[in-house]
Amino acid sequence: VQLQASGGGLAQAGDSLRLSCAASGRTFSMGWFRQAPGKEREFVAGISWRGTRTYYADIVKGRFTISRDNAKNTVYLQMNSLKPEDTAVYYCAAQTTSDQWGWAEKYEYWGRGTLVTVSS
Repeated sequence: VQLQASGGGLAQAGDSLRLSCAASGRTFSMGWFRQAPGKEREFVAGISWRGTRTYYADIVKGRFTISRDNAKNTVYLQMNSLKPEDTAVYYCAAQTTSDQWGWAEKYEYWGRGTLVTVSS
């Protein structure tokens, strides 16, 4: 499985950005992680194969929305009310052998990240 993320860029605090990730090959749960400079990677959001179940980290709950279009084999992350602390490289990830959207350790495949920079 190959994952290609896009949509990152420069934003100001309060702005919105939408990330996309296209997958080649079959996937079940998909998710987004991020890694800020000098920090460990953190699990941001996950979505089940059918798109009916989601998980969000507390720090993004109410601001970010994960969704997917299985016809396009693509997952999205709509990011609203961005904050400078959202600045990070965002990585798309997928599970191919399980559908445990809320379990970070179950994600097996990773895409190359896309940088999101939020200025104050």
